[in-house]
Amino acid sequence: MTHVLLLGAGNIGVAIAELLGRTQDYMLTIADRDAARLAGVPASVKKLPLDVTDRAALKSALVGVDVVLSACPFFLNISIAELAREAGVHYFDLTEDVSTALRVRELAEGAKTVFIPQCGLAPGFISIAAADLAKRFDKLNRVRMRVGALPLFPSNALKYNLTWSTAGLINEYCNPCHVIHDGAVREVLPLEGLEAFSLDGAEYEAFNTSGGLGTLWETLAGKVDYLNYKTIRYPGHCELIRFLCNDLRLGERRSLFADVLEHAVPVTTQDVVLIFVTVSGTQNGRLVQETFTKKVYHGRVGDTELSAIQITTAAAICAMVDLHREGKIAATGFVKQEDVPLATFIANRFGKYYS
Repeated sequence: MTHVLLLGAGNIGVAIAELLGRTQDYMLTIADRDAARLAGVPASVKKLPLDVTDRAALKSALVGVDVVLSACPFFLNISIAELAREAGVHYFDLTEDVSTALRVRELAEGAKTVFIPQCGLAPGFISIAAADLAKRFDKLNRVRMRVGALPLFPSNALKYNLTWSTAGLINEYCNPCHVIHDGAVREVLPLEGLEAFSLDGAEYEAFNTSGGLGTLWETLAGKVDYLNYKTIRYPGHCELIRFLCNDLRLGERRSLFADVLEHAVPVTTQDVVLIFVTVSGTQNGRLVQETFTKKVYHGRVGDTELSAIQITTAAAICAMVDLHREGKIAATGFVKQEDVPLATFIANRFGKYYS
């Protein structure tokens, strides 16, 4: 049995616990410094009061552990990964932060354990889906990746409800974004590149946000003319977020920005995740386009009602852990999301939530 230490009992941590805790292959312990959060974890899961910023306490908690999963905010992940390296523990996280992922990659060099950051939806599954489409082409022209977690019943001017980490959301709205443009890797500004599109008769907008490409921009560098990732929202959202980030300069005061959003924008579990990937290029001398689309709705998993973003994020990281346990991905070192074949991912008992 694989002993897993799950750090963070927030919305995503609870969802991970619900999925992994129902198997007979994992002995799961979930840790958090907030007793109220731990109280919301399924009764079958062992709970550990722990402040992950206490390095000595975390080091002690890693003794005898095979795998550590971080469902903590991105700014805590580097210290967790460093201690995982020292303890010889396999490491997985959900970070969207580019600099954090780069540091995790450095820690993976020469390690006897595996380090797999960015195991969520975007970054994460979106790269697996895009890479699968890209492999079908003799020559790539454009790869467009679009993802959004949207409330089913928007009722405010932002047409948005909080569905996951506010710190992570702000990070995506404020940090530079990687793209490939005319064959060259570039950085572009977040909240730019606004576009409108329709899906199943509904109108949406999409715009640049940071981190969603994961490492795919490296993997496809020199192989594609255009590559970008954009977040999907209902029309009008981007203009208001630009006002908050740029005009009111809340992007420079992120803790205040988070406080404003959490005070004014309700949380919801009634949401839908949209996944939309379009790849064009040459197949047998012809210009061809192929598209992957998916909608995932909120629903019940076991005894718990989970939002769509909880289901997709938790299922993605659980699938990566499960595939590693089964020996279907590299046993040591740094693993990119796009290293995992889509068919292998979907066939997994956790990956099936994307099927």
